[in-house]
Amino acid sequence: MSDFTSDFWSWWIIAITVGGIAWCIWILWKNSTGKIPAGEQAETMEHVWDEDLQELNTPLPRWWIIKFYLTIAFGVAYLVLYPGLGKFAGLLDWTAEKQYESEIAAADKQYGPLYDKFLKEDIAVLAGNEEAMNTGERLYVNYCSVCHGSDARGATGFPNLRDHDWNYGGTPELIKASIMNGRQGIMPAWEGPLDGEAGVDEVANYVMQLAGREVDETKAEKGKEKFATHCVACHMPDGTGNPALGAPNLTNNLWLYGGSPRAIKESIAKGRSGQMPAHGEFLGEAKVHILAAYIYSLTHEYD
Repeated sequence: MSDFTSDFWSWWIIAITVGGIAWCIWILWKNSTGKIPAGEQAETMEHVWDEDLQELNTPLPRWWIIKFYLTIAFGVAYLVLYPGLGKFAGLLDWTAEKQYESEIAAADKQYGPLYDKFLKEDIAVLAGNEEAMNTGERLYVNYCSVCHGSDARGATGFPNLRDHDWNYGGTPELIKASIMNGRQGIMPAWEGPLDGEAGVDEVANYVMQLAGREVDETKAEKGKEKFATHCVACHMPDGTGNPALGAPNLTNNLWLYGGSPRAIKESIAKGRSGQMPAHGEFLGEAKVHILAAYIYSLTHEYD
Protein backbone atom coordinates (compact mmCIF):
# COMPACT_ATOMS: atom_id res chain seq x y z
CA MET A 1 0.00 0.00 0.00
CA SER A 2 1.35 3.42 -0.92
CA ASP A 3 2.73 5.74 1.73
CA PHE A 4 1.26 9.22 1.49
CA THR A 5 3.31 12.33 2.18
CA SER A 6 0.41 13.80 4.19
CA ASP A 7 -3.12 12.91 5.30
CA PHE A 8 -4.45 15.39 2.75
CA TRP A 9 -3.74 13.07 -0.16
CA SER A 10 -5.34 10.12 1.60
CA TRP A 11 -8.55 12.09 2.19
CA TRP A 12 -8.33 13.50 -1.34
CA ILE A 13 -8.43 9.99 -2.82
CA ILE A 14 -11.23 8.96 -0.46
CA ALA A 15 -13.29 12.01 -1.46
CA ILE A 16 -12.81 11.41 -5.20
CA THR A 17 -13.62 7.70 -4.92
CA VAL A 18 -16.68 8.05 -2.70
CA GLY A 19 -17.88 11.08 -4.68
CA GLY A 20 -17.55 9.18 -7.94
CA ILE A 21 -19.60 6.27 -6.58
CA ALA A 22 -22.28 8.65 -5.25
CA TRP A 23 -22.42 10.42 -8.63
CA CYS A 24 -22.91 7.11 -10.44
CA ILE A 25 -25.76 6.18 -8.07
CA TRP A 26 -27.42 9.58 -8.66
CA ILE A 27 -27.14 9.22 -12.44
CA LEU A 28 -28.73 5.76 -12.30
CA TRP A 29 -31.50 6.97 -10.02
CA LYS A 30 -32.32 9.92 -12.30
CA ASN A 31 -32.46 7.62 -15.33
CA SER A 32 -34.69 5.07 -13.67
CA THR A 33 -37.41 7.26 -12.10
CA GLY A 34 -38.72 9.16 -15.11
CA LYS A 35 -41.97 7.78 -16.52
CA ILE A 36 -44.02 8.94 -19.47
CA PRO A 37 -47.60 9.81 -18.42
CA ALA A 38 -50.32 7.57 -19.80
CA GLY A 39 -51.50 8.61 -23.23
CA GLU A 40 -48.40 10.66 -24.03
CA GLN A 41 -45.72 9.78 -26.58
CA ALA A 42 -42.02 9.62 -25.81
CA GLU A 43 -40.15 12.71 -26.89
CA THR A 44 -36.99 12.73 -28.93
CA MET A 45 -33.75 14.07 -27.42
CA GLU A 46 -32.74 15.25 -30.92
CA HIS A 47 -29.87 12.76 -31.10
CA VAL A 48 -30.07 10.85 -34.38
CA TRP A 49 -27.81 8.08 -35.76
CA ASP A 50 -27.89 6.26 -39.08
CA GLU A 51 -30.45 8.73 -40.45
CA ASP A 52 -33.45 7.47 -38.45
CA LEU A 53 -32.21 5.99 -35.16
CA GLN A 54 -33.33 8.46 -32.47
CA GLU A 55 -32.70 8.74 -28.74
CA LEU A 56 -35.93 9.09 -26.77
CA ASN A 57 -36.55 10.27 -23.20
CA THR A 58 -37.65 6.82 -22.01
CA PRO A 59 -35.96 5.43 -18.84
CA LEU A 60 -33.30 2.75 -18.99
CA PRO A 61 -34.50 -0.87 -18.92
CA ARG A 62 -34.97 -2.22 -15.39
CA TRP A 63 -32.59 -5.16 -15.92
CA TRP A 64 -29.88 -2.79 -17.08
CA ILE A 65 -30.33 -0.55 -14.04
CA ILE A 66 -30.11 -3.58 -11.71
CA LYS A 67 -26.86 -4.73 -13.31
CA PHE A 68 -25.35 -1.28 -12.81
CA TYR A 69 -26.40 -1.26 -9.14
CA LEU A 70 -24.85 -4.71 -8.66
CA THR A 71 -21.61 -3.44 -10.17
CA ILE A 72 -21.57 -0.51 -7.76
CA ALA A 73 -22.35 -2.81 -4.83
CA PHE A 74 -19.40 -5.01 -5.82
CA GLY A 75 -17.12 -1.96 -5.94
CA VAL A 76 -18.28 -0.75 -2.51
CA ALA A 77 -17.79 -4.24 -1.01
CA TYR A 78 -14.28 -4.41 -2.48
CA LEU A 79 -13.31 -1.03 -1.03
CA VAL A 80 -14.62 -2.09 2.39
CA LEU A 81 -12.65 -5.35 2.39
CA TYR A 82 -9.48 -4.37 0.51
CA PRO A 83 -7.22 -1.28 0.36
CA GLY A 84 -8.31 1.39 -2.10
CA LEU A 85 -9.51 4.31 0.00
CA GLY A 86 -6.37 6.26 0.88
CA LYS A 87 -4.75 4.86 4.03
CA PHE A 88 -7.71 2.63 4.89
CA ALA A 89 -6.32 -0.92 4.77
CA GLY A 90 -9.65 -2.69 4.42
CA LEU A 91 -11.36 -4.98 6.90
CA LEU A 92 -9.37 -8.00 5.68
CA ASP A 93 -6.07 -6.14 6.21
CA TRP A 94 -4.82 -7.59 2.90
CA THR A 95 -1.53 -6.46 1.35
CA ALA A 96 0.43 -7.69 -1.64
CA GLU A 97 3.42 -8.24 0.66
CA LYS A 98 1.43 -10.49 3.00
CA GLN A 99 0.07 -12.50 0.09
CA TYR A 100 3.58 -12.87 -1.34
CA GLU A 101 4.95 -14.03 2.01
CA SER A 102 2.08 -16.49 2.37
CA GLU A 103 2.71 -17.95 -1.08
CA ILE A 104 6.45 -18.20 -0.41
CA ALA A 105 5.82 -19.94 2.91
CA ALA A 106 3.48 -22.42 1.22
CA ALA A 107 6.02 -23.08 -1.54
CA ASP A 108 8.84 -23.54 0.99
CA LYS A 109 6.73 -26.01 2.93
CA GLN A 110 6.01 -28.02 -0.19
CA TYR A 111 9.36 -27.80 -1.99
CA GLY A 112 11.80 -27.01 0.82
CA PRO A 113 12.52 -30.68 1.62
CA LEU A 114 13.54 -31.24 -2.03
CA TYR A 115 16.32 -28.66 -1.64
CA ASP A 116 17.25 -29.49 1.95
CA LYS A 117 18.16 -33.08 1.14
CA PHE A 118 21.16 -31.82 -0.87
CA LEU A 119 22.35 -29.24 1.66
CA LYS A 120 24.74 -31.51 3.59
CA GLU A 121 26.36 -32.90 0.46
CA ASP A 122 29.74 -31.53 -0.61
CA ILE A 123 29.36 -29.05 -3.48
CA ALA A 124 32.02 -30.71 -5.65
CA VAL A 125 30.29 -34.08 -5.22
CA LEU A 126 26.83 -32.59 -5.65
CA ALA A 127 27.91 -31.13 -8.99
CA GLY A 128 27.94 -34.68 -10.35
CA ASN A 129 24.39 -35.45 -9.18
CA GLU A 130 22.12 -35.31 -12.22
CA GLU A 131 18.93 -34.74 -10.22
CA ALA A 132 20.48 -31.87 -8.29
CA MET A 133 21.94 -30.32 -11.45
CA ASN A 134 18.55 -30.39 -13.17
CA THR A 135 17.24 -28.43 -10.21
CA GLY A 136 20.28 -26.15 -10.24
CA GLU A 137 19.80 -25.39 -13.92
CA ARG A 138 16.22 -24.28 -13.29
CA LEU A 139 17.38 -22.08 -10.42
CA TYR A 140 20.06 -20.58 -12.64
CA VAL A 141 17.61 -19.81 -15.46
CA ASN A 142 15.22 -18.11 -13.03
CA TYR A 143 17.68 -16.07 -10.98
CA CYS A 144 21.00 -15.74 -12.84
CA SER A 145 20.48 -15.86 -16.60
CA VAL A 146 19.27 -12.26 -16.88
CA CYS A 147 22.84 -11.07 -16.08
CA HIS A 148 25.09 -13.99 -16.95
CA GLY A 149 23.15 -15.17 -20.00
CA SER A 150 21.17 -18.35 -20.59
CA ASP A 151 24.41 -20.10 -21.59
CA ALA A 152 26.32 -18.67 -18.58
CA ARG A 153 28.88 -17.01 -20.85
CA GLY A 154 28.19 -13.56 -19.44
CA ALA A 155 28.12 -10.18 -21.14
CA THR A 156 29.94 -6.86 -20.85
CA GLY A 157 30.21 -6.19 -17.14
CA PHE A 158 28.87 -9.64 -16.18
CA PRO A 159 31.38 -12.48 -15.75
CA ASN A 160 31.56 -15.56 -17.94
CA LEU A 161 30.94 -18.53 -15.63
CA ARG A 162 32.48 -21.08 -18.00
CA ASP A 163 36.04 -19.82 -18.54
CA HIS A 164 37.87 -20.76 -15.29
CA ASP A 165 38.57 -17.06 -14.62
CA TRP A 166 37.25 -16.12 -11.18
CA ASN A 167 37.88 -12.67 -9.74
CA TYR A 168 37.05 -13.87 -6.22
CA GLY A 169 38.20 -17.48 -6.58
CA GLY A 170 36.57 -20.51 -8.14
CA THR A 171 36.53 -23.01 -5.29
CA PRO A 172 33.10 -24.40 -4.33
CA GLU A 173 33.16 -22.49 -1.05
CA LEU A 174 34.02 -19.16 -2.68
CA ILE A 175 31.41 -19.59 -5.40
CA LYS A 176 28.80 -20.24 -2.73
CA ALA A 177 30.00 -17.22 -0.74
CA SER A 178 29.67 -15.00 -3.83
CA ILE A 179 26.07 -16.10 -4.33
CA MET A 180 25.14 -15.96 -0.66
CA ASN A 181 26.68 -12.61 0.23
CA GLY A 182 27.11 -10.88 -3.12
CA ARG A 183 30.17 -8.96 -4.28
CA GLN A 184 30.98 -5.27 -4.70
CA GLY A 185 33.77 -4.62 -7.17
CA ILE A 186 35.21 -1.11 -7.51
CA MET A 187 37.98 0.00 -9.85
CA PRO A 188 38.94 3.61 -9.01
CA ALA A 189 39.36 6.21 -11.74
CA TRP A 190 43.07 6.77 -12.43
CA GLU A 191 43.08 9.48 -15.10
CA GLY A 192 44.03 12.13 -12.54
CA PRO A 193 46.79 10.25 -10.70
CA LEU A 194 48.26 9.10 -14.03
CA ASP A 195 48.51 12.71 -15.26
CA GLY A 196 45.84 12.53 -17.89
CA GLU A 197 45.28 10.74 -21.17
CA ALA A 198 48.96 10.15 -21.95
CA GLY A 199 49.55 8.31 -18.66
CA VAL A 200 46.40 6.23 -19.16
CA ASP A 201 47.60 5.28 -22.65
CA GLU A 202 50.97 4.17 -21.30
CA VAL A 203 49.47 1.98 -18.57
CA ALA A 204 46.98 0.52 -21.05
CA ASN A 205 49.88 -0.47 -23.32
CA TYR A 206 51.65 -2.16 -20.43
CA VAL A 207 48.50 -4.00 -19.35
CA MET A 208 47.95 -5.26 -22.88
CA GLN A 209 51.60 -6.34 -22.97
CA LEU A 210 50.98 -8.40 -19.82
CA ALA A 211 48.23 -10.18 -21.74
CA GLY A 212 50.65 -11.05 -24.53
CA ARG A 213 49.47 -8.52 -27.08
CA GLU A 214 51.54 -6.40 -29.43
CA VAL A 215 51.92 -2.85 -28.12
CA ASP A 216 54.04 0.27 -28.36
CA GLU A 217 57.15 -0.83 -26.44
CA THR A 218 58.14 2.71 -25.46
CA LYS A 219 54.72 3.45 -24.00
CA ALA A 220 54.59 0.05 -22.29
CA GLU A 221 57.92 0.68 -20.57
CA LYS A 222 56.68 3.98 -19.16
CA GLY A 223 53.40 2.31 -18.24
CA LYS A 224 55.26 -0.36 -16.31
CA GLU A 225 56.70 2.28 -13.97
CA LYS A 226 53.26 3.80 -13.39
CA PHE A 227 51.74 0.34 -12.90
CA ALA A 228 54.34 -0.41 -10.19
CA THR A 229 53.36 2.79 -8.41
CA HIS A 230 49.56 2.74 -8.67
CA CYS A 231 48.29 -0.73 -9.60
CA VAL A 232 50.32 -3.45 -7.90
CA ALA A 233 48.48 -3.13 -4.58
CA CYS A 234 45.42 -4.75 -6.15
CA HIS A 235 46.63 -6.49 -9.30
CA MET A 236 49.95 -7.73 -7.81
CA PRO A 237 53.43 -7.00 -9.26
CA ASP A 238 53.05 -9.64 -11.97
CA GLY A 239 49.49 -8.55 -12.86
CA THR A 240 47.88 -11.86 -11.89
CA GLY A 241 45.34 -10.18 -9.63
CA ASN A 242 44.20 -10.71 -6.05
CA PRO A 243 41.06 -12.82 -5.41
CA ALA A 244 40.83 -11.47 -1.87
CA LEU A 245 40.06 -8.05 -3.35
CA GLY A 246 38.32 -9.21 -6.50
CA ALA A 247 41.10 -7.64 -8.58
CA PRO A 248 41.15 -9.44 -11.94
CA ASN A 249 44.06 -11.24 -13.54
CA LEU A 250 45.43 -8.99 -16.29
CA THR A 251 47.64 -11.61 -17.91
CA ASN A 252 45.06 -13.96 -19.42
CA ASN A 253 43.55 -11.62 -22.03
CA LEU A 254 40.06 -12.02 -20.54
CA TRP A 255 38.30 -8.69 -20.04
CA LEU A 256 35.11 -8.16 -18.09
CA TYR A 257 34.34 -4.77 -19.67
CA GLY A 258 35.86 -5.43 -23.10
CA GLY A 259 39.43 -5.96 -24.27
CA SER A 260 39.71 -3.35 -26.99
CA PRO A 261 42.32 -0.62 -26.41
CA ARG A 262 39.52 1.89 -26.06
CA ALA A 263 37.66 -0.20 -23.44
CA ILE A 264 40.85 -0.84 -21.45
CA LYS A 265 41.72 2.86 -21.45
CA GLU A 266 38.21 3.71 -20.33
CA SER A 267 38.45 1.23 -17.45
CA ILE A 268 41.72 2.79 -16.30
CA ALA A 269 40.67 6.40 -16.80
CA LYS A 270 37.06 6.32 -15.55
CA GLY A 271 37.12 3.28 -13.27
CA ARG A 272 34.46 0.59 -12.99
CA SER A 273 31.84 -0.32 -10.43
CA GLY A 274 30.12 -3.68 -10.47
CA GLN A 275 27.77 -5.33 -8.00
CA MET A 276 26.70 -8.92 -7.57
CA PRO A 277 23.60 -8.80 -5.33
CA ALA A 278 23.38 -11.11 -2.33
CA HIS A 279 20.98 -14.01 -2.87
CA GLY A 280 21.32 -15.79 0.47
CA GLU A 281 18.42 -14.15 2.27
CA PHE A 282 16.23 -14.28 -0.81
CA LEU A 283 16.88 -17.88 -1.90
CA GLY A 284 17.97 -19.52 1.35
CA GLU A 285 21.11 -21.56 1.88
CA ALA A 286 19.75 -24.82 0.45
CA LYS A 287 18.96 -23.31 -2.95
CA VAL A 288 22.25 -21.39 -3.01
CA HIS A 289 24.09 -24.62 -2.22
CA ILE A 290 22.55 -26.34 -5.27
CA LEU A 291 23.08 -23.27 -7.43
CA ALA A 292 26.75 -23.10 -6.43
CA ALA A 293 27.15 -26.76 -7.36
CA TYR A 294 25.55 -26.14 -10.75
CA ILE A 295 27.86 -23.20 -11.50
CA TYR A 296 30.84 -25.24 -10.32
CA SER A 297 29.81 -28.02 -12.70
CA LEU A 298 29.98 -25.65 -15.68
CA THR A 299 33.79 -25.64 -15.50
CA HIS A 300 34.31 -29.27 -14.48
CA GLU A 301 33.74 -32.52 -16.33
CA TYR A 302 31.47 -35.16 -14.83
CA ASP A 303 30.56 -38.56 -16.24
